[in-house]
Amino acid sequence: MSLKIKVYNKSAELVKEIDLAAKVFAVKANSELLHQAMIAQRANERQVLAHTKDRSEVSGGGKKPWKQKGTGRARSGSSRSPIWIGGGVTFGPTKDRNFKQKINQKMKQKAIFMALSDKVNSQVFVVLDSLQFTEYKTKDFNKLLDNLEKKVLNTDRRDILIINEVTKSEFPLSLKAYGDGPLQLSTDSDQKMFPYLEKQGKDIKDKKTIKEIFASKAFSEFNNINIMPLIYREKDKQCNIMIFDHEKARKQT
Repeated sequence: MSLKIKVYNKSAELVKEIDLAAKVFAVKANSELLHQAMIAQRANERQVLAHTKDRSEVSGGGKKPWKQKGTGRARSGSSRSPIWIGGGVTFGPTKDRNFKQKINQKMKQKAIFMALSDKVNSQVFVVLDSLQFTEYKTKDFNKLLDNLEKKVLNTDRRDILIINEVTKSEFPLSLKAYGDGPLQLSTDSDQKMFPYLEKQGKDIKDKKTIKEIFASKAFSEFNNINIMPLIYREKDKQCNIMIFDHEKARKQT
């Protein structure tokens, strides 16, 4: 048994149909196996970074601090004992930890087949006849993605959905391909922009003043930013967000 799937070109135009192997693209899903494969993959990618030194790894401490008897103090054999300042760490994380998980090759292969089958069943598996570009630029790749999304998948990318808590209106946002993202997030780390706006007053209608604001140093780093959290509430872990199109605002003034 074989499955038919359509092949498209870079303009999202139908070119032909090809057969897909049923043993790869028509495998019944097993959630337990998929979960085990995913956990194993993530565990095997994990890096052991945290490492503390025990008393044998800390430099120094080779000399006995004082003689065993006759000082009136507690006996001590090394200044690198864990109970001493500057000594080793007891029961701390070490680089000897091993998070690797073994999964059989056939199980891993079947999990991949299940994932591919799910993509085909969900109609989000797209086959292209060629992925060659005359110039490898982000805008060309984005154009390809846009064509496939609108003509083949009948959807728009929505990586982030911002919902206004008061009006309940939604702002679907797409991050697009790397290098051409229309969205960046800023917390105004230098704290220049918002204090500058406060000094200008609440009601700014003069176009000359608005142009001066956009040209100021406080706004210089926000030229390509159109999403900015305004007020962050630490307790609720929420923030009010302003949708800001800098280019459009500058052109309209």
